[in-house]
Amino acid sequence: MPPLPTEKNGTMSHVSVTLSAPVTEAASDAPGLVKSGQDASADGPAAEACVRPPTRFLDRDHSILAFNERVFDWVARKDVPLLERLRFLSIVSSNLDEFFEVRAEPHITAARNGETKGAYTVASFGALAIKAHDLVERQYALYNEALIPALAKKGIHIVSHGDRTAAQRRWVHDYFVREVRPLLVPVGLDPAHPFPQVANKSLNFIVRLKGRDAFGRENEIAIVRVPRLLPRFTRMPASVAPKSMQFVSVSSVIRAHLEDLFPGREVTQFSQFRVTRHSDLAVDEEDVRNLRMVLRQGLQQRNYGQAVRLEVSAGCSEYLSDFLLKQFELPEAALYRVHGPVNLVRLAQLVDLVAAPSLLFPPWRPDRPHLLQQGVSILEQLRQGDVVMHQPFESFDGVLAFLREAVHDPQVVAIKQTIYRTGSDQQMLDLLREAVRRGKEVMAVVELKARFDEEANINWAEALESVGAQVVFGVVGLKTHAKMLLVTRREGRHMVRYGHLSTGNYNPRTARLYTDLSYLTADADTTADMDSVFNHLASQNRLPRMRRLLVAPFHLHRRTLEKIEQVGLAAERGEGGRIVAKMNALTDEAIAHALVLAGQRGARIDLIVRGACILPAQVPGMTDNIRVRSIIGRFLEHSRVFYFGCGTEEELYLSSADWMNRNMLRRVEVSWPITDPGLRQHIIDECLLAYLHDDRDAWELQPDGTYSPAEKPVTGTGAQNALMSRYALFTPKG
Repeated sequence: MPPLPTEKNGTMSHVSVTLSAPVTEAASDAPGLVKSGQDASADGPAAEACVRPPTRFLDRDHSILAFNERVFDWVARKDVPLLERLRFLSIVSSNLDEFFEVRAEPHITAARNGETKGAYTVASFGALAIKAHDLVERQYALYNEALIPALAKKGIHIVSHGDRTAAQRRWVHDYFVREVRPLLVPVGLDPAHPFPQVANKSLNFIVRLKGRDAFGRENEIAIVRVPRLLPRFTRMPASVAPKSMQFVSVSSVIRAHLEDLFPGREVTQFSQFRVTRHSDLAVDEEDVRNLRMVLRQGLQQRNYGQAVRLEVSAGCSEYLSDFLLKQFELPEAALYRVHGPVNLVRLAQLVDLVAAPSLLFPPWRPDRPHLLQQGVSILEQLRQGDVVMHQPFESFDGVLAFLREAVHDPQVVAIKQTIYRTGSDQQMLDLLREAVRRGKEVMAVVELKARFDEEANINWAEALESVGAQVVFGVVGLKTHAKMLLVTRREGRHMVRYGHLSTGNYNPRTARLYTDLSYLTADADTTADMDSVFNHLASQNRLPRMRRLLVAPFHLHRRTLEKIEQVGLAAERGEGGRIVAKMNALTDEAIAHALVLAGQRGARIDLIVRGACILPAQVPGMTDNIRVRSIIGRFLEHSRVFYFGCGTEEELYLSSADWMNRNMLRRVEVSWPITDPGLRQHIIDECLLAYLHDDRDAWELQPDGTYSPAEKPVTGTGAQNALMSRYALFTPKG
C-alpha cells in the first residue's frame, strides 16, 4: 500500500459524491446563535444572539435523509459482501426509525393543524414524506429484486408459507403450537375491549373477521401483538431443509396460522403493522427535584408517545389501513405500504444466524495501540510524551489498560470519568467499582439524558453509588457530552495527573465500529483544565480560566468563530488561509455563516461532514472556496478534527463536539489542541488528508444541495481501507 499523503497546506485532490437535500431559506425560528467576537467569558455560558445567515442554507432534515441515501448506496454496491449489504439495509432502516422518532413530530403536528407558515408546515411534512417514501420504496425493491435472489444463489432462503413443502409446513405448525401460540393474546375490539396500547416499533397484526363471536356479536376487528422476545427469524432443521439454509420469519409463521387464533370465525382481511412513535424525552429540569426518578417514569411512557409513522403490508386493504390511520390520528402521507417484513432492522438477526464468513467483511482485529510499548507502564510512557490512539484501527484495549493500571496502582488516589454512552459492556464499570474497593476516590459524571441510553446510564449510576463512588449528573439544562477520564497519582510530595480525552464514547463495542481518536496525556495544563471541568460539573461553581481546553457552553463557540475569522483575515491579507474540518454534522448557522465569510475572503476550506450539513458548497459567488465531502465506509465516521492554518501558523484541535448549535450552547463539551508536531502531523495524515484523497467511498456536496459519488475506479482506495492496511503493518503476525 502506498503511504498516505503528507501534504500540509498544498492543494488537496477532491472527488465528487451525491445525495439530495433541497436548498431552503434559513428557518425563521432557528436556534439562537452567538455573534462572531461576542464575549463569553468564564463567568457564564455563552449568551445566544442572532447572526444574519447567508441567503439560503440547506434543510437539516432533508440533509439527514440524504445521509441515509448515502448509507443505502452500500446496500446497492456489488463490491460489498452480501451479508454486509443486508446489514447495511438494517442500518438504514434503524436510522430511519430514529429519524422518525426524533425529527418527525413537529412536521406531523403541523400537517394535522394545517400550518402554512413557520419552519414546520403542511408543505414541509409533504416534502419530507416524499423523500422518505422514495427511500423506503427503493429499500424494499433492492431487498426483493437483488438481495433475496442473491441470497438464494448462496443457498440462503427465507421461505414463505406458499413455498414450503408439506414436511416444512408440519414443522412450522409444530413450532407455532409449541413456541408461538402460547405467547399470543388476540384481542377482539368492542366497547369493553378498546384498541390496545401499541408499543413503539412493535410488530402487530390487524385482522378483519367474518361471523359472530361466542356471544353472538359481529365485532369484526381484532389485534394480535407479537411479543418482542420471539426471534424474528428461525432456521428450519436439516430434517426438513437438508440442502440449504432455510429460515422462516415469525410474521409468516403467525400469518399462516391466523385462522387458528379465531376458531369459528373467518379471516377475510389481515395485515402486519408497525407504528413509530415520537420518542425524544422532554423533561423540564428546572421543575423537577429528582431527575433520575422523572426519567425512569418517562422511560415507561416513551413507547407510547405520539404516533408519527404507520407501516403496513403492501396488500393491506384500504379499510384496514384507514382504520389504523384513524386510530393513530395520522395523515395519509404517514402511511408506508411495504413489500416485505415491516421491520427491516431485524434483518441483522438473519446476518448473525447465517454461518458464512465468505459473505462478510474479512474480520478486523486491531492490535494494542502501536504508540504504547508492550510491557511498559502507560503512566511512565506518558511522562515521556503524549499518545494518540486511532480506533477502530487500534484497539480500545489501550483505554482499558490505562484505567486498569490506574485502578491497580497503589499510588493512584483518585479517578474521575464522564459517562455518556457506555453500552452493555461491564469492563469499565467493574474497573471503577474495583477502584472504590481499593480505597480510591472515584467520581463519575453520568449523563442521564443520553438519548436512548437513559436506562443503561441510570443503572450505571446506581451500581456505582452502591459501592460508594461519588456520582453526579452534570448541569441542569445541559447534557454532559465531554469524554474525559482523569487519574490523580501521588508521586513523592506532589500530586500528578494523567488524562484521557476522546472524540468518542467509553463503549468497547462501538469502539470496534466507529472511527474515533483517543488522546492520553500527562500535560500539566491540560490535566489541570480537566480537573477544573470535573469540579465545575460537581460544584456548579464558575469555571476558571482555561489554559488548554475550550469548553462549551462557555467559550468553545466563540473561539471557533474567532479562529475561522482569523483564517479568513489571513487569507485576505495574502498570507494564506486554510481550514480542514472533520465532523459528524454541521448545522450551526453562525459557524456556517463564518465559514462563508472566510471563504469569500480567500480561505480554502475543506469540510468532511459525515451526516447533516446545512452549508451549500461551491455556490458561485458565495461558497466557491468551500468543498464539502462525506465518507461512508465499513466503519461509522465519528472523529472530530479541526485544522486552522493562518500563513505559516497552524493549529489542530480534537473535540467531543460537532459544529451544531446544541453542542456549542446546550451541552458541556471539550476541545483540546494537539501541540506535539509529530502527533499533529500523524492526525493530519490519517484523519484529514487520507479522507480528502479518498476516491472510492467519498461523496461531494454539489451547489444544488445534492451529493455526487466518487468514481470508484478499480484502483481507487478508500480512506478506511488504506488505514486498515497501514495498521496491519503494526500488527504482529501469527
